[in-house]
Amino acid sequence: MKYWRVPLDSGEIQITRGRVHIIEERCKGCGYCIEYCPREVLEFSKKFNVKGYHPPQVKKEDCLNCHYCELLCPEFAIYSEGEV
Repeated sequence: MKYWRVPLDSGEIQITRGRVHIIEERCKGCGYCIEYCPREVLEFSKKFNVKGYHPPQVKKEDCLNCHYCELLCPEFAIYSEGEV
């Protein structure tokens, strides 16, 4: 996106990056993490977990480490870690 002006603190702001980890055995395939991810990092996988659901998988490595998927997951089956 091209802006008509540049923010004064644009040189000081660092964009955080993260890595998503999925605990497939806990997932019940609700899809909240996939639906509400701001960067569309996740997608449903083709394989089944132990419970018989399709757990999410990482589609692209573009995570912002916002932890939104962690807050939405009712089974605590997903978390993200910040990359250094």
